[in-house]
Amino acid sequence: MVQAIRIHATGGPEVLQYETVDVGAPGPGEARVRHTAIGVNYVDTYNRSGLYPLALPSGLGSEAAGVVEAVGAGVDFVKPGDRVAYCVGPQGAYSQARVMPADRLVKLPDGIDDRTAATLMLKGLTVQYLFRQTYRLKAGETILFHAAAGGVGLIACQWARALGVTMIGTVGSDEKAAIARDHGCAHTIVYTRENFVERVKEITAGKGVPVVYDSIGKDTFPASLDCVSPRGLFVSFGASSGPIAAFNLGLLAPRGSLYVTRPTLFTYAARRADMLAMADDMFALVLAGKIKSEARQTFALKDAADAHRALESRKTTGATVLIP
Repeated sequence: MVQAIRIHATGGPEVLQYETVDVGAPGPGEARVRHTAIGVNYVDTYNRSGLYPLALPSGLGSEAAGVVEAVGAGVDFVKPGDRVAYCVGPQGAYSQARVMPADRLVKLPDGIDDRTAATLMLKGLTVQYLFRQTYRLKAGETILFHAAAGGVGLIACQWARALGVTMIGTVGSDEKAAIARDHGCAHTIVYTRENFVERVKEITAGKGVPVVYDSIGKDTFPASLDCVSPRGLFVSFGASSGPIAAFNLGLLAPRGSLYVTRPTLFTYAARRADMLAMADDMFALVLAGKIKSEARQTFALKDAADAHRALESRKTTGATVLIP
């Protein structure tokens, strides 16, 4: 028996219940993992609130690091004692231990500790697919990235710098602006007092940017489209302020025949081979010292509700982890 966070109804942070659950032996193709650090991500609040519906009751969380305790039949790519991490798979990471599909596990390099891994997997692989697949950035380009001081944002700042890309980032305060700049963001825009469209036009001499990466949603749309240069791309990969409502595709024509996409990590990492290649790309930058990631907020597993309150209040910067 182990302790885990479960939800029996959707709603606010108060629906997160700390319960005792039974974790059985792994079946064929499965592994039992004892968690050492658990990542908290904004998508977890979507699942908790019901924005992304789950079959209830349910566990919560999709990112963690730990040690393999046992494997089921047919599993030969991880073994008991291996240090592993994951970020895609069934809900249930908010727990001391769990059984899950073994093909979702990634072995950790010796130079990356468990807490770092729990801040990297979902956020770092998100940046990997955004920057290297959804739109393959090239040195010398300038981009707009909303929420630059968030968990994904701080990794994006560093990855952009490593690629020789000029990143313009929106943030909610001067403190967050300083943090984003410290991580490699070339230009910061404090959206609470600055018009980000006007500032992007100013920074780019009226040209706009070839791609906008947006995890905010309704509060930054459709204004973000006005930052995109002709035939450029708007990438919506989250909705922390609420989802973007249905809109008239005609908005894209007068702004320069724009493209819009709504990608997800689960699609890009659906195949194990692709997931491992993405992780290798990310780990190489971390081991080379070009990306540094740490938990800027840490909560006990039993205090997961407090972690969600902090995240939704926009009081956090960078990554948040739970410790079992």
